[in-house]
Amino acid sequence: MKFVPGKKFTATVTPTGHVPTYKANGVQCYLITLVALFGLHHIGYFRPAQIYDKKGELLSALNVFSIFFCAFLSFKGLYFPSTKDSGTTGNIIVDYFWGTELYPNIFGWDVKQFTNCRFGMMYWQMGIICYAFKQYELYGSLSNSMIASVVLQSIYVFKFFYWETGYFCSMDIQHDRAGYYICWGCLCWVPSIYTIHTFFLVQHPIDLSIEVTLLIIVTGITCIWCNYDCDRQRQEFRQTNGKSKVWGKPPVFIEAKYVTEEGEKRTSLLLASGWWGLSRHIHYIPEIGAAICWCIPAMFNDGPLPYFYPFFLTILLFDLAYRDDLRCADKYKQYWEEYCKKVPSKIIPGII
Repeated sequence: MKFVPGKKFTATVTPTGHVPTYKANGVQCYLITLVALFGLHHIGYFRPAQIYDKKGELLSALNVFSIFFCAFLSFKGLYFPSTKDSGTTGNIIVDYFWGTELYPNIFGWDVKQFTNCRFGMMYWQMGIICYAFKQYELYGSLSNSMIASVVLQSIYVFKFFYWETGYFCSMDIQHDRAGYYICWGCLCWVPSIYTIHTFFLVQHPIDLSIEVTLLIIVTGITCIWCNYDCDRQRQEFRQTNGKSKVWGKPPVFIEAKYVTEEGEKRTSLLLASGWWGLSRHIHYIPEIGAAICWCIPAMFNDGPLPYFYPFFLTILLFDLAYRDDLRCADKYKQYWEEYCKKVPSKIIPGII
């Protein structure tokens, strides 16, 4: 993250005037980590299956570290903030949970870029590969259910790192402070819950037919592509200042004016055509669909545990949509009302 070459990326300026900058080297770091994992296994230095064997100890250690780390971040945001985007709510518990600083930086390291991207998402990829190694150790082969699940998740995680600069402009990074909610979540919740279905598959191999396996993979890839294309379309629209075509036509958008906390007048363009003419959070639908696809290889023979992740994800994304709508309504005022008239559906077109 620190030393691998990458282009400089500038995210949206904050209400206090801070301009977040990042080194866009996610794909490079992702590939280096993959090569390191397989390389260390090949030379006999590291046995990937032990990540499965030691999962309890790993999560216990991560949990203890994260609890104290979040306390440190809360203290730092109050007394040694990296930017003006910090402060207290007046309640120490809320401060600890939500965080006191939006963009904490420690010795030149962006904290949320590390916890969210380079640890949480990277563990997601490395963890499921290690679980696949464990199944191979136990049975001498990989079930096609494991293959389908790992393949789809790997494509999704690669897509994340390929689109990492877009994530830097998401609600997680731009509006949620670095506290227990975000940092503990990425250091503990993601490694445990986001991989729980693959962890389950290790000792519950299911032999699916070739046709069913291919159907799951193709459906999952389609959902991942739709999710990516939604984000790509909006990002391209913003980068070209509304000049790029959307589905071959001039874009429909609202020019929303607002005033920052510092009193500065600014303008945002709200896309209301293409994917974003269907609903205000259309990208959540294929994301949930993809999650179902990489969990469904577990089938329904041994209880609902493998489906906890898509269940949780649905609640999380609906909550994000609700919070984002409230934030935008407060920020854009009458322009948001105008936008909602053009795009009335919040998530599912014509339903909600």
